[in-house]
Amino acid sequence: MDERFVEHSMSGFKLQVRPQPSRLWTFASPVLALVLTVLIGLVLFKLLGKDPVRGLQVFFWEPIKSGYALGELVVKATPLLLIALGLAVAFRSNVWNIGAEGQYILGAVAASGVALMADKTTGGWIVVPVILAGVLGGMVWAGITALLRDRFNANEILVSLMMVYVAVQVLGYLVYGPWKDPNGYNFPQTQNFEAATRIPKLFTGSRMSIGVLFALVGVGAVWVFLFRTRAGFAQQVGGLAPAAARYAGFSSRRALWTALLVSGGLAGLAGALEVAGPIGQLTPYVPAGYGFAAIIVAYVGRLHPVGMVFSSLLMSMFYIGGELAQSRLGLPKSLTGVFQGLLLFTLLACDTLVNYRLVRQARTVAKP
Repeated sequence: MDERFVEHSMSGFKLQVRPQPSRLWTFASPVLALVLTVLIGLVLFKLLGKDPVRGLQVFFWEPIKSGYALGELVVKATPLLLIALGLAVAFRSNVWNIGAEGQYILGAVAASGVALMADKTTGGWIVVPVILAGVLGGMVWAGITALLRDRFNANEILVSLMMVYVAVQVLGYLVYGPWKDPNGYNFPQTQNFEAATRIPKLFTGSRMSIGVLFALVGVGAVWVFLFRTRAGFAQQVGGLAPAAARYAGFSSRRALWTALLVSGGLAGLAGALEVAGPIGQLTPYVPAGYGFAAIIVAYVGRLHPVGMVFSSLLMSMFYIGGELAQSRLGLPKSLTGVFQGLLLFTLLACDTLVNYRLVRQARTVAKP
């Protein structure tokens, strides 16, 4: 080397592939992602000219500070959990159902159609057909995607996503047209459902309904299906290794239809529980983004039924926090979507540590 140059070392970092995925980071990654989301949220509140501590209090303390607040947290978490459970089955099967929002809407529409048939003389038995109609509506809407994928090899991502916009138009046609309440002062909504069609509440003075029980039963049922049955094993093998699934005699068609019908049915159930529960009628505001937020819930919960219980509660906090930030801090309600996006992108970044590790390396450079 030229005598005018002297060698010296500089340290840096690089990503090194792990021999196998880290079990620790599989569970630690969502926690780190939440911490990073909170830290970025502090900066965001500061940039918006708001007290960061007050902002975090609105998002993370107000939704749990009382019994009523906890009830509202569970009310919003219930549809998120139900939809996420179905999406977990689909995603583990390598079936990318991105249109759960449309299936949720059609479930609400179908359930409303049955509920509107009731009158003051109808008995409480009508609740069962209302719920079943919601499940069937979601399954039919998801079945269209399954049919197009099965028969014409259409991309289920694009088809299911486009079906969301069709579902919104169907909803709009009904509430602005034939189902519009003639005594509703020209508002685009149906009449309030009869009391007999409403989902029973769990507690007096709370909006929590038996939908919570449906969600908890769903957690157990999906866990058993995925991890304790041959059919669930076949679904996951088909997603991880399609060639091995074919060699083992597992049907890829059956896996496709099962994944979409299960996810569509659970999304439809969530829609039915919403319109026949907290909302009590069909309105244009039924689409609340739950179908899209549930994708984040599923991945933050690691596509595991138990993990999604906690991630659905977290996402519910974001929804409630966004509403409170609008009313108490004068911030736009879209802040909810900002926090959801932050959580998703920080999770994607942190998931790098599952398959890679950061290692320090020294490099020698020549400096004059």
